Amino acid sequence: MVNNDVIRSVRYILNVGAQQILEIMALSGLKLNLTQVSDFLLDETAPSYLPCDDLVMEHFLDGLIYLKRGKDESRPAMPFEFPISNNLVLKKLKVAFQLKEEDMHDILKRADYPLGRAEVSAFLRKRNHENYRECGDQVLRYFLKGLALREHSFKPASSKV
Repeated sequence: MVNNDVIRSVRYILNVGAQQILEIMALSGLKLNLTQVSDFLLDETAPSYLPCDDLVMEHFLDGLIYLKRGKDESRPAMPFEFPISNNLVLKKLKVAFQLKEEDMHDILKRADYPLGRAEVSAFLRKRNHENYRECGDQVLRYFLKGLALREHSFKPASSKV
């Protein structure tokens, strides 16, 4: 899935603007300006659209984890994993939103895309595991859709991050 699409989806889930996305990225040590972040959020057809590379995406996902769960200063940061895969995005969203496997099933069911336990578990395994399975764009899109539905139904409309 295109990194920009993931950022736009998470922005919608959190109900935040470009400034807050910039702050999330800064939590993991990435310094960008507001124009760059705004350009990440534009439609691909916009003249100033800026593709989000894997390094920026990695900082965004780590920053999201720090925002939602806090940063443990006593532990070193996890090394970045390149290239960014849908599986990695799924894993980091699971960590950030403190989801259990059951929650992930419920999220996919909420998005009308139910998967079995073995399928979801296979997406979360290490790449060299015999039961590892690539997470396709469609699965990640439905997961993001279900997560948005879940997060918006759990929080009052006026809550902000």
